[in-house]
Amino acid sequence: MLLRFLVPALLGAALSSCAIRLPESPEVKRVPVRNDSPVVNTTAPAPGQEPHVRVWLLADELHTGMVFPYGWLVENGFRPPTGFGSPKWVTMSWGNRVAYLQKEWLTVGQGMQAFFTPSPSTMEMIPFDYDVAEVCHYQRIWTKLVLRERGPAVAAFLNGCLDHDAAGLPKVIGKSSWGEGVLLASPHSYYLPRICNVWTLQAMEACGCKIQPWTGLTADGVARQAEKRGNGFEKIWDGYPLEKAATN
Repeated sequence: MLLRFLVPALLGAALSSCAIRLPESPEVKRVPVRNDSPVVNTTAPAPGQEPHVRVWLLADELHTGMVFPYGWLVENGFRPPTGFGSPKWVTMSWGNRVAYLQKEWLTVGQGMQAFFTPSPSTMEMIPFDYDVAEVCHYQRIWTKLVLRERGPAVAAFLNGCLDHDAAGLPKVIGKSSWGEGVLLASPHSYYLPRICNVWTLQAMEACGCKIQPWTGLTADGVARQAEKRGNGFEKIWDGYPLEKAATN
């Protein structure tokens, strides 16, 4: 029964080469990615600043997200909602709005609707100040040093994932699934194959990685691309509790 819906959906998406990707902000210009490639929208590090910033990739069995230095995003043009504060880090992810807003698992009907028809989406943003592995120890974690000059491209991508009000600020539609964060309205439709993991790949691409959306529909697919030579993500946490880690 599932294949009766899955095959037409994938074939329909394949008719458009852009169907799998979230539309990009006009501020972001795609360039060939090489380790030594110039970065669009570059801003040189200020005197005394490190040339790189550290970012993280998070993944459970199905879902992925990213952790960014919050100050780096804001100084490069990311527009946060009013009153968000000034945390050290923010974890971000994107997905079906109903799945984020309701606390229960999706029903079969809701799941079918989310995957096979265009549905509203949201971007989750959660602040924290502690070590990423301590806060997100239930997930697998990879990390990478990203050129600081990539900041404008990352900020432009994230801004382009959000609906903004008349003042140019993101629209808050609810509380985050955990922590003291927010759910922000996104103008882009969620559906298979345009799912959360494709968003993560595009965020990685803004950081300077070379990605293939069609092979990153699963969390493991995203992980494999992160670890590819040239993309440079290193796995630092295997998704088990800190208590177990201390005994190994």
